[in-house]
Amino acid sequence: MRYNWFSSALKLLNRTNSNRCLLTNGRSLSNATQSDDTSSNPAQLPPQESTKNINKSVDQQMSLHIAVIGVPNVGKSTFINNIINHRVCPTSAKVHTTRKSNTAICTTGQTQLVFYDTPGLVTQREIRKHHLEQSFKSSYRHAIQHADVIAVMQDVSNSWTRKELHPTVLDTLKAYANLPSFLVLNKIDALKSKRVLLDLIKTLTNDTLSGQRNGKGATRGLAAATTGQVAEGIPLSKRQTTWDHFDNVFLVSAMTGNGLNELQNYLIGQALPRQWRFASDIHTDASPEALIVESVRARLLDYLPQEIPYNLKCELEYYSLEKHVVYTSVQVQCPTERIERLICGESNGKLRQITERVTSDLVEMFGQAVSLTISTASKVK
Repeated sequence: MRYNWFSSALKLLNRTNSNRCLLTNGRSLSNATQSDDTSSNPAQLPPQESTKNINKSVDQQMSLHIAVIGVPNVGKSTFINNIINHRVCPTSAKVHTTRKSNTAICTTGQTQLVFYDTPGLVTQREIRKHHLEQSFKSSYRHAIQHADVIAVMQDVSNSWTRKELHPTVLDTLKAYANLPSFLVLNKIDALKSKRVLLDLIKTLTNDTLSGQRNGKGATRGLAAATTGQVAEGIPLSKRQTTWDHFDNVFLVSAMTGNGLNELQNYLIGQALPRQWRFASDIHTDASPEALIVESVRARLLDYLPQEIPYNLKCELEYYSLEKHVVYTSVQVQCPTERIERLICGESNGKLRQITERVTSDLVEMFGQAVSLTISTASKVK
């Protein structure tokens, strides 16, 4: 691991940035929004894999596939959205917004970076608590198996957890120790002390940098790193909490964008010569229908308390693209009438807020006008 990045990265702490509004949620009413002030590179409809060559001969193309892992709510989706400069991954302030791996694509010059946004690494207990699908744990494995490198994201704003890597993260690094990995310390805008960051780097990397890898990507000291898994019943104080084999460390704020350009340049430098998997104007392989449903679900997480949003089911009722306007309808299925009333709010006020917020997200995502209706239904007893 190299330290030449550290002095410049620490300068990021001297910049003050206004906090962005956290994403929120809502219930049922139609809301049409048109905007000419959209991103210069909006997500395309419909996104899909492309077999065509994009104005570059195959032998000039480079690409790198990156699996972004970490515990829930460390900022993986926000990080990916901002590093590719497009909203393709729904986000919220609550944990478990991402329920399956999402693919985000950024093409710059001759290089295509493909990011895999993975669900937060969880234990079986957390799967039961939040009513998560059993496929939740296998989703990140599938992403890593298609990746060239692993990015481990750590939330430095959480003083309770920032000084150690979670056992699920360490188990994953051990299981895929043949792949290079680097550490991303996120939310540095929440810290005022540069000393804390330096101490965290030394602690989480065990004051070591692997830096050098052979042609096959084998890590120095791999045998030592892969001995033993975290066993049940072992006191936390005796468990491994650091990883000695990160190739690099980056300090970023996914929310403000600080440090992302340096990280993107690093990834471009690691790209491999091979044909692109996607067209240069594609930013995700997810269908518009899936993006719409996930965007509604993400906002419900923000607007509803406690565990309620995890028990809701969102279904697409209608989707159509006509004359550069997206027309769509989503139904939120509620387990009880009481929860349905909670989503709607007084005079449908809360549902209207949710609809407006999701519409804004979709306009940013698609770069086109959106007419969205969100309705609710409860189970009939």
